[in-house]
Amino acid sequence: MPPARSYKAQKVIDRFQQKLNRQAMLSLAACVHCGLCTDQCHYVLANPGDPTYAPAYKADRLRKLFKAHVDWTGRLIPRWVGGRSVYSDEELEELKDVVFGKCTNCRRCSLNCPMGVDMASFNRLARGLLVHVGVMPEGVAVVAKDQWEIGNQMGVLKEDYLETLQWMEEELQSEYNDPSIRIPVDKRDAEIVYAINPREAKYDPRTIGEAAAIFHFAGENWTMASEGWDMTNFGLFNGDDELGAACAARVYDAVEGLRGRKLVVSECGHGYRSTRCEGPNWARRDLKFEMESSVVTMLRYIKEGRIAVDKTRNPLPATYHDSCNNARSCGMTEEPRELLRLVTTDFREMYPNRAENFCCTGGGGAMSMSEYAPRRLKSAKVKADQLRATGAKVVVTSCHNCVDGLFDLIRHYKLDMQVKLLVSLVANALTPPERRIKRRPLEGFRILVIDDEPDVRIYLSKLFEENGCAVTDAPDANQAMRAIRAQPPDLITLDLVLPKKTGEKLYWELKKDERFARIPIVVVSGYAAIDHPKIDFHKFIAEKALPPPEGFLEKPVDVEKLIETVHQSLLESRFSG
Repeated sequence: MPPARSYKAQKVIDRFQQKLNRQAMLSLAACVHCGLCTDQCHYVLANPGDPTYAPAYKADRLRKLFKAHVDWTGRLIPRWVGGRSVYSDEELEELKDVVFGKCTNCRRCSLNCPMGVDMASFNRLARGLLVHVGVMPEGVAVVAKDQWEIGNQMGVLKEDYLETLQWMEEELQSEYNDPSIRIPVDKRDAEIVYAINPREAKYDPRTIGEAAAIFHFAGENWTMASEGWDMTNFGLFNGDDELGAACAARVYDAVEGLRGRKLVVSECGHGYRSTRCEGPNWARRDLKFEMESSVVTMLRYIKEGRIAVDKTRNPLPATYHDSCNNARSCGMTEEPRELLRLVTTDFREMYPNRAENFCCTGGGGAMSMSEYAPRRLKSAKVKADQLRATGAKVVVTSCHNCVDGLFDLIRHYKLDMQVKLLVSLVANALTPPERRIKRRPLEGFRILVIDDEPDVRIYLSKLFEENGCAVTDAPDANQAMRAIRAQPPDLITLDLVLPKKTGEKLYWELKKDERFARIPIVVVSGYAAIDHPKIDFHKFIAEKALPPPEGFLEKPVDVEKLIETVHQSLLESRFSG
């Protein structure tokens, strides 16, 4: 007698039989365990001697269910053909660790399978089965909830999104001294409706401005939508086809409602794949408008002479990282390279490349699964070795998700590289007659960003770098102190709530040390009395008879105020020194 099956396990079996399609069944039946896929996986290469990372081994977790419940041989002689069902919630948790924690659905193993087995397709199927019964990493649940309920995967509120567009419009008008520059919203009958990754609105709004500048100087008739502007789709990652359909439909509805003639999606591998390649099937829509990546749009503008570029503005040696979804799943490999050669002076190919390229290790929603971060970064050694071998100083990609994955591994493996999107290089190379050449406010300074939140460190670092300064960062007080001793910065931004040792303690140590006491410190913190009712920072400073910080800004920060405060603090420090 088989053991009793838990409620969740039974729901998984029922759902499995409902969701099986021809593609999955062929892949589940076709594997001959030849092992040719094994060394195609970055997890395997970074974890030699551990067979649980092998693609065929991971695929067998789902294949056992197929043999036990669908394949006729498994129903007759399950043990003989390796069929085995699931019975307990613990087995579901084990399956979760495999399909979410040991695979990024990059499809490199699928591409190299001689039998045509698409392992990523049924790994996604397995994820969907688990999500159906609520078994998933917490980060996956949070992101999916935000996309269901708020309409974008980062929970950006409509008023914050519109305020960001307004702010970037004003920034562009100031930068180019051109009040005619606009970021139009809900403009009907536009040639292009531009959809973005919500990471841009929340953490990297400069890329919105860069795209807007390109559209403006190309003379494009374009708009952004106030609703349905998130072209990313977590349904691709968590295996939930219903979520995939809902997300795609929001974007399509926005374009059709504005009577747009073409949908252009910003640089995001999974967003491009899910919106252009998978979304129409999930949403069951016959679309009347065209769709393309902004990479294709920018390349066309240059080739048609609608914008002029000066490649000498991007002199650093650059290499290109192919997003798995752009290259392997959608075949977009040559357009980004052609564009890159037009806007940089020193392009160096990475090997292997194009469809054979290795994953950035942040794919498949991995950046939202913090519990697997150590495993992800260990496997990132494969990509780090690829990058290091190029000798490049800039790695360019066409995917916001890859930006985060590459940024993490570059820091982890201490590579001397920056990560940039193509839109940033194109915008930097623009040579409109109206462009004003002006010195950036933080140029020539070095800033240390201390914050335990990776997203905040990335956001502040990019913001400061775009304003001209060199940036290092630290996630806690101990690493920060080591960085300060190694090379004292010109200014420090300090979060108060840090692990291991508080920001208040670090502030006290720095101000008491004559070597570092003159370094200006701007506190940037989500610190609030409700979180730490017994700690009052201003009272702490007064009691210790220490000078107050040069600035104190609460999160979320006012960007203009932050840059102004930092700039003024640096100038005062240089003058007094």
